[in-house]
Amino acid sequence: MSKYLTEKPIHPDTQDMIDFYDFDRIPVEGTLYKSTYVSELKTDRGTPAGTAIIALYSEAPYSASCFHRLRYDEVWHFYGGDPLKLILLHPNGSSEEIIMGSDVLNGEKVQYVIPAHTWQAGCIVPGGRYSLFANTMTPGFDGADFEAGIADELIQQYPDRKEDILQLSHNEGQTRMPEGYHN
Repeated sequence: MSKYLTEKPIHPDTQDMIDFYDFDRIPVEGTLYKSTYVSELKTDRGTPAGTAIIALYSEAPYSASCFHRLRYDEVWHFYGGDPLKLILLHPNGSSEEIIMGSDVLNGEKVQYVIPAHTWQAGCIVPGGRYSLFANTMTPGFDGADFEAGIADELIQQYPDRKEDILQLSHNEGQTRMPEGYHN
């Protein structure tokens, strides 16, 4: 039996990925992930100089990231499965949608850099089963550098993205990672 409960049946391909990587959920943010690298080298703050995770968005079990922003740039890498959608809300008030996937000749990205302080959220494109991807950061990810958004506040700043904000605001009002969290 899967450790991820869902109302929809989990497709065998998705279950195979979950079992192979033994994914956990990122607290507050919601994505299924597995840490693959934490640098032994530390920054002046005592946090890892670099980190990497492999992650999965899926319809069942539901896996998507809530709107959040990070103190440093984050590099996204698409590996396989179905395309995923990133919604970016920039500090200047603009927004954009990025599709990551393997169809690069039709505009999908296999790698994309999300600038620091940009609100970001992501999910699998409708109709997909799973998206396998990775994130890398230097300096490395540290929970103290994470802030999840509050839907009402984001809607005031980005009213044209109201539907996306409501869909991807599953953090239930939590805005911070547990103290000392690293992935």
